[in-house]
Order: sequence, then C-alpha cells, then structure tokens
Amino acid sequence: MRSIRKGVVRTVLKMAGDLDNLEYYIKFPSPNFNYNQQNGESDYVFVVNEEKIPVILLFGWAGCQDRYLAKYSQIYEDRGLITLRYTAPVKCLFWKRFQMITIGERLVKLLVDLNFENHPIIVHCFSNGGAFLYQNFMLALERSPKPIQIKGVIFDSAPGKRRILSLFRAISAILGGRPLYNIPVSILMTMFLSMIWLYEVISNYVSPKKTFQSNPLENLKDDRNRWPQHFIYSKTDILIPFTDIEYFADYRQSVGIDVTSLCYDDSPHVKHYSHNKDSYVNSVCNFLNKCLNGSN
Repeated sequence: MRSIRKGVVRTVLKMAGDLDNLEYYIKFPSPNFNYNQQNGESDYVFVVNEEKIPVILLFGWAGCQDRYLAKYSQIYEDRGLITLRYTAPVKCLFWKRFQMITIGERLVKLLVDLNFENHPIIVHCFSNGGAFLYQNFMLALERSPKPIQIKGVIFDSAPGKRRILSLFRAISAILGGRPLYNIPVSILMTMFLSMIWLYEVISNYVSPKKTFQSNPLENLKDDRNRWPQHFIYSKTDILIPFTDIEYFADYRQSVGIDVTSLCYDDSPHVKHYSHNKDSYVNSVCNFLNKCLNGSN
C-alpha cells in the first residue's frame, strides 16, 4: 500500500461479462502530511491514527464525470484523509440494475483487499445514483467475510422518490447536447425506463422477496445499520424535491438514527458545494469530526 501513496491512482475493477473496465480512483495522503496543520485548515484538525487513516468513499451521481467528483474528494484530501471515488455506469443505474449487486460486492472486496477493514470509513453519496450504489454496497457489507468499520454516511441531494418527470430531467441532463436531439431521445428513454419501473412495482407486489430492489428511498428507510447520517439538499432542487429528503431523514430519525442536515434555499441539484463552499465544507467536516470521535 505504501508504494502507491504518491497521488491519485486510476485503477480498474475487473468484472465478469459486460462489467469490464469499471474505473475507480484512490488517493493516499503524502507520507509527510502534517495532521496538526492540515494545509492551514486549523478549524478542522482530525486526530487520526496514521496506521488507520479514515477512508472517504465517494459515490457519484448518474452520468457524473470523475473530474467533478474529484472536486469533492479534494475537501477530504486537503485534510489528509484517504479517498476512493467511484461512479456506477449509467446502464447499471437505469436498465441493468441487477448488475449493481455485483458492483457492491466488488467494492466491498476492494476494501478488504486494500486492508481497509480496520480503517474508519465514511460514505459520501450523491443523488439517487449514489444512493442506489450505497444501497447495494450496504447489502454486500452484510455478506463481507470481514467486518468493515462504517462510521457514517453523507447524502448529497438524495434520496428521492421515483417520479417520471424527475427521470426525464435526469436523462436529459445526462444526454446534454441540442434540444432537437435531447428532448425526443429523453422522452423515448423515459418511456422505456418507466415500463421497467412498472414491471418492478408489479413484481414486488406479487413476489417481494424474489424481486431485485431498486428504489433507494424506500429500500433504505429501514436499513438496519445505525451509524449517523447527514443530509445536504436544497429547496429549489428540480430533480429531487426537498420534501422527499426531509421525509426520509425524519423517518430515519424516528427509528433512532443520529440525523443532521443542511438545507440551502437556492443551490441546484448536486451543486451545493460550488454555490456555498464555506458552509458546505464546515458541514461535512463537523459531521466527520462527530463520526470519527473516539473511532481511532
């Protein structure tokens, strides 16, 4: 592990079938990193065991390019923490969702292979794409040969209920390009994926124990894990309404989970950091301090 502590390592998760070449990015702190100064961020000095440095898992939103996710991982890297970022392929998030099971299992195996099972781990997931990956990661943790020390999870713009309009907007944002191409293709893909949703709803009703679960908000409501959860969201998010996130957060709090939140008035979906850097960083660092207190 020491041989790769020099910067970002771009690595490939080898998987079977059409899940080849899944890339994740990992970065270790410099061996000379000063945890007492942390690049001048004196307000947030994480007292860590340097043999068990906290690991931040960043799960990107659907269609997220790594260069955008890297801006978030920099928050943690500047403070001497290990970061591992990964975004599930769009096809796995939308129509080949059963493959998310394998992705979750491989991510858990990766942590074990890296000897991270004794490190405190925080998950930071974005939108429903990141929450869906987190859901399958949690399922894989239950079958892990070694216990992994998850200390908390941050939900950025998630989770939200499945809605046709939100699906259309998400697909349109992923496709980009000119409206003459974007709109009709987005409509067709929305119709196709809506049929898949309908099939899943019917299948869950007929045989709930045998059907693959792919609704993060409903499936994570009764998650048995008890670590703290932090929610960052906005009242003007057009993809995931703030009422969905507050419903989920309130439910989790009602079952005894330590829940904290930060709600903005006007920042767009998964862009809260770029519009509110200081308060965003303060929020995640406060949450990390709470989760890591006494964990190392």
